[in-house]
Amino acid sequence: MRLNKFIAENSKYSRRKADILIKDKMVSINGKLADSLGMQIDPEKDKIEINGEKIIQKKEEKVYFALNKPMGFVTTREDRHAKRTVMELLPKIENLKPVGRLDKETEGLLLFSNDGDFIQRHTHPKYECKKKYHAIIEGFLTDDEKKKLEEGVILEDKKTYPAKIQRIRRDKNETELEIEIHEGRNKQVRNMFAMFRHNVKYLQRIETGTIKLGNLKLGEFRKLTKEEINDNI
Repeated sequence: MRLNKFIAENSKYSRRKADILIKDKMVSINGKLADSLGMQIDPEKDKIEINGEKIIQKKEEKVYFALNKPMGFVTTREDRHAKRTVMELLPKIENLKPVGRLDKETEGLLLFSNDGDFIQRHTHPKYECKKKYHAIIEGFLTDDEKKKLEEGVILEDKKTYPAKIQRIRRDKNETELEIEIHEGRNKQVRNMFAMFRHNVKYLQRIETGTIKLGNLKLGEFRKLTKEEINDNI
């Protein structure tokens, strides 16, 4: 098992944070500092420590939830500056983590799990996991703007992957649409429309991978079905 996967599955840290800890020489294996991000370990035999604290392998049941996130909740496990976090809306389960993020003002489908492989499958760029949103933007989205957004635009010196946009209605004041992307950059949908001076008035994620929001009520959660889990691992 990769070292960062072991840490993510048996501690409060994500794989990304585990990689940072390894780089910062804060992780040891059998008393020796870990010197590579790709190190393999034997969870049954090796002793893993972070800053001298032993990480114990946990035999826990894997859980998978879908939440319809309301506005005003921050996607984080811990934040002393946040008034409300998404974790308040779910059962208290050790190592339960959000699968990706939705910004504070965005509603909709947000997944949670304690399964590191499932989380990786939905968040690592190499998998190009599909995410679909329902959006209402200010102004009239022209055919030319739609084409450019679908082909990809430059955000922070990097071109976005091709997107799909389906307009539902539009007039001179606003455009209602669905947009499908295959990345998870911070506030990506909002920033894409901002390139053409279209402020996003409302944003809701309605699909991730093959998992759909459906009729799940705002602020409520449900367990994923076996089919949904198997299709997304």
